[in-house]
Amino acid sequence: MSWEANVRKVEPYVAGEQPKDHNIIKLNTNECPYPPAPGVAKRAEEMNCGDLRLYPDMNAEKLVNSLSEYYHVDPAKIFVGVGSDDVLAMSFMTFFNSDKPILFPDITYSFYDVWAELYRIPYKTCALTDDFHMKKEDYMVPNGGVIFPNPNAPTGVLESVDMIEEIIRENRDVVVIIDEAYVDFGGESVLPLIDKYDNLLVVQTFSKSRALAGMRIGFAMGSEKLIGYLKDAKFSFNSYTLNMPAIEMGVEAVKDDAYFKKTVNRIIATRERVKGELKELGFDFTDSKSNFLFATHKTVPAGELFRVLKENGIYVRYWNKKRIDNRLRITIGTDEQMDRLISFLKEYLK
Repeated sequence: MSWEANVRKVEPYVAGEQPKDHNIIKLNTNECPYPPAPGVAKRAEEMNCGDLRLYPDMNAEKLVNSLSEYYHVDPAKIFVGVGSDDVLAMSFMTFFNSDKPILFPDITYSFYDVWAELYRIPYKTCALTDDFHMKKEDYMVPNGGVIFPNPNAPTGVLESVDMIEEIIRENRDVVVIIDEAYVDFGGESVLPLIDKYDNLLVVQTFSKSRALAGMRIGFAMGSEKLIGYLKDAKFSFNSYTLNMPAIEMGVEAVKDDAYFKKTVNRIIATRERVKGELKELGFDFTDSKSNFLFATHKTVPAGELFRVLKENGIYVRYWNKKRIDNRLRITIGTDEQMDRLISFLKEYLK
């Protein structure tokens, strides 16, 4: 028998392409087009590299306390990890251990089924409606847990807090995870519900609205009991997850609320402007509350547009998958980047 018979084989998550050419207009991975808060760069300059010989604080207490102050949440109800992907993967491993399938939408963040396969978790996808909304009834059946993003990715569609609370209320015997990676761009967080439901975990990230995708900082907020179980799993897996620079720079990003709000509002304004311009060019899209648009053209196939845009140095995201194979996910970049996108499309679509 080959040793490969004992290998855990999974189909890995495929991230958006990371081109090496810096002249590319990169609108394919939902990164923030603006730099992080000025205090982040200042802190980086001030850091003593000699301190890097030491292990970081395994509890990331400084960052946890900053998040606690900002979100008005007890530090014991906050968990931090290496990007929200790390937090979510740890949550899958910790909370989804039933024989019943976990539930998530059929069109959603494509890491969910990867983690389910990796950890041998049974799962079932629930079909979104034709306009990409969830059907709450689909999540009110026996299950081993529930997870979905709000706003959803890649659709950008936002579900109401009232509907989400109905789902949580009907699933008190399992953990419900709401992935709020894009909530700052026009969504409403369900964070206030963590004091009402001890089975609710809210996950957010510094990668989008706080412009720190390269630092890999994510966090979860939930009941003290939930967070305690997450920490037990984390410290059984890898105690020192967040590195020292990430902790220090994360604190600075949280401190500058004015810059944070200015950046978010700037992206929202660009998104709404571009919606109108794309509409005039024959595009249709969901009412995105994220930092991207999920667009389709009335006559030109998405696959063709993806190809010609890439050939001309503009990268967007395309999935050749059922139900979404005629849509592009277009990250909102700077006004200048979006102007170049619109200008190219005007010429091409003539």
